[in-house]
Amino acid sequence: MPSQGPSAARLALRDRFLDEAARDLLKHDRRLAGLEVEVCFDGGVAHVRGDVAAEGELELLRALLGRLDGVYAVWDWVRVGGRAPVVLDLGCGEVKQDPEHVGVDVRRTKAVDVVADVSAGLPFRDGAADRVFAVHVLEHLPDYLPLLAEIRRVLRPGGLLHVLAPWWRHVNAVADPTHVRMIDVQTIKGICRMCSWHPVHAGCDGATVFADLRPVGDGYEWDEVHAGRFFD
Repeated sequence: MPSQGPSAARLALRDRFLDEAARDLLKHDRRLAGLEVEVCFDGGVAHVRGDVAAEGELELLRALLGRLDGVYAVWDWVRVGGRAPVVLDLGCGEVKQDPEHVGVDVRRTKAVDVVADVSAGLPFRDGAADRVFAVHVLEHLPDYLPLLAEIRRVLRPGGLLHVLAPWWRHVNAVADPTHVRMIDVQTIKGICRMCSWHPVHAGCDGATVFADLRPVGDGYEWDEVHAGRFFD
């Protein structure tokens, strides 16, 4: 039988636990002292907002949050040195992940800022974006590797790609006839190894596959210890 994933009640209780754990981390970890950020969880995804002085502070916060048990991804809308991030929301449809995102889709809706077929290239300059969201996108594309290459191009150095897709064994993966690709956490490993992405975080809650990925150069050395947190 296909997996049904965790119940809504369990997810809500786990989010309450993670909210408290994040508050405790910000209060007592001296490395995070003085950060003007707020963290709340939704379905095991950390949503971080606020301000930091330097990129390294945000990187540390993201890493420490990602170590908490039950965290599937860390999504931030944090201003670094007063600058707000530029975030592309690919295939956003009717609803963007945040109103400030640049919504991109092949058809015009109220949420779409740029009309474009993401499978045919992205109409943005090199290094234009700090974050790119591909939420329920990859499973709709017969070949998503060209899109991943385009996302690499438009991300600035240190930028992140956030992927979300239905897990291949969940009923949602097969119920939608427009789904043409099956996604597993091991698929994310394959993407990282073949296409030079670093898995900042990856996971599956029994219904959905999550991944926070950073593009890396050809000289990147795969960290087996780090990757062992997420992949077989």
